[in-house]
Amino acid sequence: MSAVAARAAAFARPRTESFVPAGPVPERSAGHPLSLGPDARARLGGAVRMLLDTAGLAGASDAVRLAVLVLASRTPWETGVVEIRTSELGRWIGMSASYTASEVVPALKQSGVVSVVATEGEFRENTGLECKVLPLWAAQDVIGHPLSLAKKEYATLQRLLEAVMAPGWKHRDGRVTPAGLIGTRTGRAAATDRLALLLLVLEARETGRVRQCGGTVDTKRGRAAATVARMLGCTASAGERVLERLEDRELVLRVRLKTGSGLANRSRLMVPAVAAAHGRTVGDDVQEDRAEDLEPEFSDPDIAAGPSETPALATEPQVSGVPVTDEADVAEPDVAAALHTDHPHLVTPVIPPQLSGGFSGEGRGGEGRRPGRACVREDQAADGESAVAESGSAVAGVGPLRGEKPTKSPVDEQEQASTVAAGAGARLTVVGGRKTQQGRSELPADLDLRVALAPVSWLWQGLNRWQQDRVVEVAKAELAQLRQVLEWSGQAPSVLAARLTSRLEETGGEALIARPFGWITHRGLVRRPSCSDVRCDDGVRIDTGADCDNCANILHSRRAWRVRIAAEVDQELPGLETDARYREIEARMRRHAEAEAADLVARQAEAQERAERRAAARAEAEAQAAIERERAAAEAAARQAVACEDCGRERAAGLCEACDHRRQTEALIGEAGLLAATWSADPSDQVAVAAVATEVRTAIEDAIAASWAQFQQITDPAALEAAGPDAVEDAAAHNAMLTAESAAAEYRHEALVMLGRSEEAQAEARKTYATELSKPWFRAVPDSDDAQRAATEAAAKAQTRTAEHLLAVRLEQLHTLARPEPVRSAPWSRRLPELAARPLDGEALEVIA
Repeated sequence: MSAVAARAAAFARPRTESFVPAGPVPERSAGHPLSLGPDARARLGGAVRMLLDTAGLAGASDAVRLAVLVLASRTPWETGVVEIRTSELGRWIGMSASYTASEVVPALKQSGVVSVVATEGEFRENTGLECKVLPLWAAQDVIGHPLSLAKKEYATLQRLLEAVMAPGWKHRDGRVTPAGLIGTRTGRAAATDRLALLLLVLEARETGRVRQCGGTVDTKRGRAAATVARMLGCTASAGERVLERLEDRELVLRVRLKTGSGLANRSRLMVPAVAAAHGRTVGDDVQEDRAEDLEPEFSDPDIAAGPSETPALATEPQVSGVPVTDEADVAEPDVAAALHTDHPHLVTPVIPPQLSGGFSGEGRGGEGRRPGRACVREDQAADGESAVAESGSAVAGVGPLRGEKPTKSPVDEQEQASTVAAGAGARLTVVGGRKTQQGRSELPADLDLRVALAPVSWLWQGLNRWQQDRVVEVAKAELAQLRQVLEWSGQAPSVLAARLTSRLEETGGEALIARPFGWITHRGLVRRPSCSDVRCDDGVRIDTGADCDNCANILHSRRAWRVRIAAEVDQELPGLETDARYREIEARMRRHAEAEAADLVARQAEAQERAERRAAARAEAEAQAAIERERAAAEAAARQAVACEDCGRERAAGLCEACDHRRQTEALIGEAGLLAATWSADPSDQVAVAAVATEVRTAIEDAIAASWAQFQQITDPAALEAAGPDAVEDAAAHNAMLTAESAAAEYRHEALVMLGRSEEAQAEARKTYATELSKPWFRAVPDSDDAQRAATEAAAKAQTRTAEHLLAVRLEQLHTLARPEPVRSAPWSRRLPELAARPLDGEALEVIA
């Protein structure tokens, strides 16, 4: 036994005898997390596979897929929201915190499978996460859904993942929780190895054995590698590498067995930890397999068998749902005998399995010889059965010879054999003497389609692939219509499933449906409205489930019209016989219905005309918008072609970059001068304000010159001149603007500090300090630390607010003084005498003449 198996066996529950002691029953402790029963294993395995097959995870990395499973296992049953740190999620999947934050979390958000609300850290990285696995949340109230897990099932899944891949913890009290089986595996491909081990544990039986996939496999890799590859959805070579890494850590074993002839024929894929959790070892399963080799029964589908053997298929499903076929010359690299197709279970065999030795010669009579010529089997029946099968079974019928026209159509034979072939899943089955590709045994991977088509899952297995594709198209169309009608679009799959269930109850069950494809597409899925309301289905509202009010109105209206027409007939034609009266009423009702139909057609035509007018108006508006966009583009191009109004540079859109920077620099210098004058000069003294502004301008210009000199020292002049003829000028203007911005910010800060020391600010601070201490909760203890701290903070805030207010007021005053006074025109009483004294044009000409 390996070290991992021994460690798992130490925690496994020991086997006890069936003995009930007298007295109170002791409390039972939970078993080993890896010792799952068949029901729990199938339940959790189905939920895990459905999560991995979600459409949003198609093409996602194994780290993202494993993160979804980790979040699903840690989902609280009450709220459905998982709170976890990014680093902790990375430890669970074996990846670093940076990789998890930069790759895994964004992929989870984009997949649409997990709703992620992240808190950002100092560098805008995702630190804390609030996640909700949407498929689990959507299936919470759907009865019978694979993802509708109970509270104990969530706990079992969490304990299983902890036993497989828990990263391990060190508690504050010194206790240490050890890591899981593969919890110490980190780094590259760690998530793939963890996901593969989890899937193998879910597929392993009590003996630790994992049933391998059937069908054609890569002979260079082996069937075990193909099994792992189909679990992960990767190539056989990648599956082989994963299997080798798990074998190196002694987590998985490939046990080689021998047949009765002594040849190394079969291999078994084993998970020793699962066997140890159930109190068994790998040797127990090997002994059972060797005992099975000595029995004449055919209990294993991948035992090397002769051409006439009929091995029975195990009741558990294959690991992969991909349809495959076996070939006679396909086997593992070290397998001597050929493997055969996994035949369907629950099917009556045509050849009785009363075989003594299990060899192919017994199927041809007592002599057991081979056919003597190639045309010996020309008399074989049309359904593929031999002459011996014809004599040995009453099921086989006599068919035409090769080349003759069959009495029945192959399509009819295929329909008759569909119910028998349904148990074969997605495998090739001999029907009517030819191989026919059956449909997929499982419902589509899309979660909405699986929920919607769940009531007709048995009928689904009887459809071929073309029919299944058409059913999927019809179901998608119906789901799209339901999403437009329902207030919450997430109810569409459950509403469509309820419709199928109701249709099945009307029919009497799936067993009474002779043509599944036609029934599903033309009766089960389609809506049957009883009125013109799009929410009506068989007189029931789709969105509320109540009776359709429109249908009730129509019925009431028809009854009212019938009563009115009957009254008119009795009034206009009194004394009619009962039959004549009935015919007259029906005729008038028919004419009324025709008039209503004509009115409906007219209203529909009018609605169509209005829709066309709206479409024409919309097209005209779009054309006008396109014209406006072209005009705006032309105006922008024209503006771009205008030269700079300051320096005359061509194609500068009216103002080049250098001149724009110069204007901004000049404005910043003026603003800095006013900021300095707010505290260092009297705002009403223009001479003092001008002197301060001159000093500030000189200081900023000196700083600009020093900055430009430093820039020239660290910059290559040749490279700057090579950038363009205007590069030096642009760089100088941009450098001046940056320097002016920095200086203006410094002057503003200095002005706030100095104004904060003013008498007004100090008085406001003292008043706020006293007000804070006089509050009821500080009145009793004014000298306490909390009271002093609160009062000091309030005073500081009041002082800052006062300084900002004083700065705004003084700046506004300085701007007003610096702004030139508007020139006011003289009143007309003064202007009219001056205008009257001027000579007119004619008088001026006379004077000149």
